Amino acid sequence: MTTMTIVQARNGLAEALNRVCYGGERILIARRGKPIAALVSADELEVLQRIEDAEDQRDARKALAQYRKHPESAVTLNEFIRTRKARA
Repeated sequence: MTTMTIVQARNGLAEALNRVCYGGERILIARRGKPIAALVSADELEVLQRIEDAEDQRDARKALAQYRKHPESAVTLNEFIRTRKARA
């Protein structure tokens, strides 16, 4: 994977996009040596989104199964938000 600084990416954006789109590269954008973003092709982004959606569906099925086993432990959205704010 190629790493570019923000300045390099800005100055060579067209070239970087072509390398990602047509060359199949992934480009990591770094600021002060730390990765902050990545350029990936639209096809790769779609794959990442499908993986994320599958994980969300799996988590939802687990939560629903837990609710069916113990419906008394369910909380409303407002209760959940209140508990999250209390922790912050």
